[in-house]
Amino acid sequence: MLKNKRFLNAACWTAAALLFTLLIKLVDVRNAGVAGTPLGFAGINTAVHDALGTSSFWYTVSKVLGICAILTALFFAGMGLWQWYRRKSLKEVDRVFFVLAALYVLVVILWKGFDVLALNYRPVLENGVPEPSYPSTHTLLGVVLFCSAVPMIMTYMKRGTLRNILALCAIAAAFLTVLARFLSGVHWFTDIIGGLLISAALLSWFWFFAKQEKRAETA
Repeated sequence: MLKNKRFLNAACWTAAALLFTLLIKLVDVRNAGVAGTPLGFAGINTAVHDALGTSSFWYTVSKVLGICAILTALFFAGMGLWQWYRRKSLKEVDRVFFVLAALYVLVVILWKGFDVLALNYRPVLENGVPEPSYPSTHTLLGVVLFCSAVPMIMTYMKRGTLRNILALCAIAAAFLTVLARFLSGVHWFTDIIGGLLISAALLSWFWFFAKQEKRAETA
């Protein structure tokens, strides 16, 4: 029953992310932003951007957090490689590391894929040229990499205050990444929402398959 519930949860988040992404190209599409390119949900997007403006401070914060997210991913990738080295066989590596690796690869594929698709463009120019905006890849990276670190921390660190603090820090970093990217003003409001929905879908599948592999290891 719990397995079916996790699967349904992941499927629902995936459907929501796909539907929202489709609506980006269909609802209230107008030319907007400094580049005058087509933008879905143009009314709410331009209203939010005009109200908030841009912030170099929050832009810098989001950049720093993005680097921290990548370093977090590299740390757990290193843990998996270390386990492979110590146990002398890939078959002996805990299966959750394979699920985590698949998650990381999928994030990179989506990151690069959306750059190619360019569903809309940022409200500001980057280095004098318009850049793809949907979804906010900083939001995607921050939420997925930090939140996927939480169950890894809880599993592989000894019980204690430090473990709980690190898990809370990872959650806080994910939240702050979203907030910083939103307040920076370099993305439209729907870029942030899209990043959150896609992140929720990816994390739901990660938790689903991680639980499956954990159950298989203990069987």
